[in-house]
Amino acid sequence: MPEHRGRKHHQDRVAEALREEIGAMIEGELSDPRIDFCHVTEVVLNAGGKSAHVYIAVDTTAADIEQREENTVAGLEAAKGFIRFELKERLGVRHVPELSFLVDRSGRYQARIDELEAEKWAPERVEAEGEAP
Repeated sequence: MPEHRGRKHHQDRVAEALREEIGAMIEGELSDPRIDFCHVTEVVLNAGGKSAHVYIAVDTTAADIEQREENTVAGLEAAKGFIRFELKERLGVRHVPELSFLVDRSGRYQARIDELEAEKWAPERVEAEGEAP
């Protein structure tokens, strides 16, 4: 079975271009009040290039972060047509993949894991420091 290195490289370049352009649009051109301060973490293209999953991380420390994530995704879904039109104009491509926006919670999960690890190791550090002369 032949390897399709060229196709994979092309998909990676397209995904990176989509990530940069969608991120620029979110930062400055979309004025929907539902869209909170967020950034694009990853764009994953389907094997055929007809659809793409856009992962969004919402940058907030508010207590109602789940609600803000839902509102941000709803705002981005509402602006999907504008985003696709702008991508077609900016990238100069014939076909722009169908976009679906998803929340990327990996950063929050990693922060929570680090917090739990710090709590676990904190008592052992205090005991070790107390024993040292």
